[in-house]
Amino acid sequence: MHRKHAWMGAPSVLFAVIMEGMKIRNLICAGVVMAGFMFAAVAGAQSVAPSLSAAERAEAHEIFKQLIEINTTDSVGSTTVAAEAMAKRLLDAGFPAAEVQVLGPNARKGNLVVRMRGKAGSTLRPILIIGHLDVVEARREDWTTDPFEFVEKDGYYYGRGTQDMKVDDAIVVEDLLRLHRERYVPDRDIIVALTADEEGGKWNGVEWLLRNHREMVDAEFALNPDSGGVDSDKGRPVEMAVGATEKLYADFHLTATNAGGHSSRPVPDNAIYHVADALGKIEQYKFPFELNTVTRAYFEKMTGLVPSAESEAMRGVLQVPPDEAAIAKLSTDAWYNAVMHTTCVATMMSAGHAANALPDRAQANVNCRILPGHTPAEVKAVLTKIVADPKVVIEQVNDAGEVSDAEANKVSLPPPPLNPTLFKALDVTVEKVWPGLPIVPEMMVGASDSKYTNAAGIPSYGVSGVAIDKDDDRAHGRDERVRVESYYTGVEFYYLLMKQLTE
Repeated sequence: MHRKHAWMGAPSVLFAVIMEGMKIRNLICAGVVMAGFMFAAVAGAQSVAPSLSAAERAEAHEIFKQLIEINTTDSVGSTTVAAEAMAKRLLDAGFPAAEVQVLGPNARKGNLVVRMRGKAGSTLRPILIIGHLDVVEARREDWTTDPFEFVEKDGYYYGRGTQDMKVDDAIVVEDLLRLHRERYVPDRDIIVALTADEEGGKWNGVEWLLRNHREMVDAEFALNPDSGGVDSDKGRPVEMAVGATEKLYADFHLTATNAGGHSSRPVPDNAIYHVADALGKIEQYKFPFELNTVTRAYFEKMTGLVPSAESEAMRGVLQVPPDEAAIAKLSTDAWYNAVMHTTCVATMMSAGHAANALPDRAQANVNCRILPGHTPAEVKAVLTKIVADPKVVIEQVNDAGEVSDAEANKVSLPPPPLNPTLFKALDVTVEKVWPGLPIVPEMMVGASDSKYTNAAGIPSYGVSGVAIDKDDDRAHGRDERVRVESYYTGVEFYYLLMKQLTE
């Protein structure tokens, strides 16, 4: 997953956030008062030019190019190759061999773990930065460029992973190299884990490391650039979204079977019809409206950043009880609908075995994104009630597509308290790079590896410095791309943030 933009479908508008004395406002989220979000009346912040030297810019370019051109898909690729390539760069720069390790469950699913040691005797716990090296599948015939070739044109870098999320992996590696050259000694350890199988597969790297080598990645809190990020409008930054919580991911297979037969003698008991009817019922169902501490705070902040009609609807959903007409209005927008509801949607289907035979089996995958506080078991029960067809068997499946109820009762944890060390550092860093840019906490409507770190007791926050236009989110899609200057600004942002967090 990569960040999902709060501004999808919303026009560029003049921000007008009233502050007493233009001071830092307090934001109440997850029951914690958080000071430090600076808002200004701006129509979009201007980026401060990166301070990268020509040599650093060239190095950052080569790292990004190298990562894009290593195929790390689950089908034929290898995260080990990418992990070892980044490890070599760090070792060649003088990182101690003991602090740069590539390890994993098999030869193709390697994970890179790097530790930059802090000051001797420091009692501060480490900071962990996680990012996945794997990418979703991409076919050459679907793209105008080769997805595994790093192409620069029209002010953009193209290639699979330029948004999700080799762009951030390259940034973190470049910034580690910069800090090392400066002989920078942080006030605590900085751990970076670049991992396998976030996009799918049997060997999720974060989960594997936590289960088998917890001591290598244990930290006070984690940053995950795979969520959050800078939303922009035609290259102009609009807001810094911070992923403060996220939905729970679950896949369900809907399967119908029967005896089949000759297609010249059709019968009502048809596996395809059973599954198709079930999908139609799910399509029409709307899960109940619900807000949590983060989504309520999100709508409260957004009322001052959107057009008046949209703002009025937001105030309506914040009422107690909420205004049903306002819920309906906002639900027409895919982003807002996902913020307010658990969602389930058909994503894949297979059926039949011959063009002239009745299908003896039909199966569809229904992907659900579940609001915090609820479980896959609850959603499965709702789907079973909606479908109401004993011919359709509903089963939860894991990331590898195998039937498994192992996580049926798993529940996403409440939003973690917002770490004051992190948000103070964010305030300072964002103001340096994008003066006046609003910082907005969000619930990510997708899922990321933060689900593993949060569950392990490592509060995790989605923070990325890469700006992506609200109408140009191409993660998982064709012709994935990122603005050239957005990448280099992202390099500078994370460099400054890492120093701000550890000075």
